Amino acid sequence: MKFPPMYRSMMPLDTVQHRDLRVDQSAPTLENAADLTAVFLNVVEFVDACREFPIVFVRTGDATDGKAAPVAPLAVLGLTQGENLFVKNGQWPGDYAPAYLRRYPFCMARLEAQSDNLAVCVDDTWKGLSTTQGERLFSEQGEATEFAQNLVKFLEAFETESERTQQACSEIDAAGLLEEIRFDAQMSDGAKIEVTGFLAVNHEKLMALPDDKVLAFHRNGLMALMEMHRVSLGNMTRLVAKRNQA
Repeated sequence: MKFPPMYRSMMPLDTVQHRDLRVDQSAPTLENAADLTAVFLNVVEFVDACREFPIVFVRTGDATDGKAAPVAPLAVLGLTQGENLFVKNGQWPGDYAPAYLRRYPFCMARLEAQSDNLAVCVDDTWKGLSTTQGERLFSEQGEATEFAQNLVKFLEAFETESERTQQACSEIDAAGLLEEIRFDAQMSDGAKIEVTGFLAVNHEKLMALPDDKVLAFHRNGLMALMEMHRVSLGNMTRLVAKRNQA
């Protein structure tokens, strides 16, 4: 079974099997993210994320029935494959951490491919899980604790926003606005790095949209999202600075 980035396991939580499971919130959660060059971002996060990272788009999966593969937004965290310039010793010292990272070691997943039912899962390889230390997930009677209830609300909100993000990306892609981009970085030691493989909104194509489409994009919030994405691309130079400092 192939797990999402960061996850080494995805075990569904069970009120009997995990009755005594505890979560040590002081334990590092981002050790598995140290080699993530980019991470999924929901569009609701663009306001905060555009101040820190370049926001780009990528195609996920394969094309089907003559249609292009779906598009998803990413926060770029490094300039080379396997590089993360934000994670330090399993912690996140930056101002804003994407929700994808904050939900770890938990997530919601479909246990059956064709099912719409989502189960709360946990990466049981994470070191912060035990039966002796931290916040309980279930009471002695098998009921979800307040900690677990808040966790489920966060995970459900993440899934809801993921669906909204998928719809937003589909509309942007259908308008033919995305194109491949390339960024050339010059390091202080003389090394040159070429960043490729990402998609961005083409400004000329955006400006050429018919008035009715511009109005629709303005009213449904996509115009603002695309502007935040375009502004965020200036953060590529911030990544260069962080890499030079490192």
